[in-house]
Amino acid sequence: MPGTYIPADYLPVLIMFIVASCFGLVMLTVGTIFRLRRPYPEKLLPYESGMAPVGEPRQRFDVKFYIIAMLFVVFDVEAVFLYPWAVVYGKLGLYAVVEMFLFIAILLVGYVYAWKRGAFEWE
Repeated sequence: MPGTYIPADYLPVLIMFIVASCFGLVMLTVGTIFRLRRPYPEKLLPYESGMAPVGEPRQRFDVKFYIIAMLFVVFDVEAVFLYPWAVVYGKLGLYAVVEMFLFIAILLVGYVYAWKRGAFEWE
């Protein structure tokens, strides 16, 4: 009958989802019930550091912070792609080696471009 079929392969996933959800809810409930409640003025300050905040909370950041973050993500992704390639390096052959060097060359061009534009300069 259409609409009544439930794949048996998804049953373990459903059970794991239910168990994980129940575990999370139980842990949150236990934490709420048994936590210590000792508020004092210094603890109630932002970040619970005991220090008064300095400056405006909505200040603007320099664009260089975002550029450095984007460069970090690019080179982090490069490492993610290089690791599986290095694991099966012996089985890949010459074509894959050339492709990987091409990938590294493209990233190197981006790195040199960012370097020439002054993305790594802190003033």
